[in-house]
Amino acid sequence: MPAAPAADAMPVGDRPGWKQVFAEDFTEGDVPIGGFPGPIYGARWSENYFDGTPDTAAQMQKKGERTSGYYPSKVLSVHDGVLDMYLHSENGVSMGAAPSPKVAGATQRPWNSFVYGRYSVRFRADVLPGYKLAWLFWPDSKQWPQDGEIDFPEGDLSKVIYAALHYVGPKGHEADVFRPNVPFGSWHTATTEWSPGRIEFFLDGSSIGVATTGVPDKPMHFILQTESCLPTCPLPETSGHVQVDWLAMWAKE
Repeated sequence: MPAAPAADAMPVGDRPGWKQVFAEDFTEGDVPIGGFPGPIYGARWSENYFDGTPDTAAQMQKKGERTSGYYPSKVLSVHDGVLDMYLHSENGVSMGAAPSPKVAGATQRPWNSFVYGRYSVRFRADVLPGYKLAWLFWPDSKQWPQDGEIDFPEGDLSKVIYAALHYVGPKGHEADVFRPNVPFGSWHTATTEWSPGRIEFFLDGSSIGVATTGVPDKPMHFILQTESCLPTCPLPETSGHVQVDWLAMWAKE
């Protein structure tokens, strides 16, 4: 995969109304597959799920029929200034990972909990049918759909990028979905601004939509959830990479 364009550098510093709480550009050193986060990145990153944890699709399947799951020791590495997710299958199981940033000062999970926030991530994904991104704010309460969900970027890697807000309350299964008709395969920057009563999504600096209905107002945390089989599993020979050049986060002042 080509390196990220140098011109799109990681933003560092506070912004009007936002206090920066996290910034990572993976330039502290390389980490081989099986070693992430390790001593280099362990203070700033955590893998949410151990090897073999069922992903969303596997949780929906009957016992004994698992065909996908999280396997960070077989997926995650750092090299050439990027976090690399090597998506592939072994023994009929397609493998993903779900790393999460740690905000400085956090002493327990969830590591980056806050109410209202802004995050921006520079990423690229190979075109891999059956694998998908669902990088999301997830409620600390784990009460879903009651406490809502914010997803961006999301989508099957062979299709287009989209953003979604799942409403809080009894209509949590309903959502506002914004589709800018931009495919995966190139470098992109996705930004979410979550404010009281309002969420705005930006792709490569342009707004793709604003949601004002059912906006979450309870603590949430951010996860780079990368998985498969929703709804169609990848072919066993399908493999490739998702790369993260940098990620920055801000809390609402």
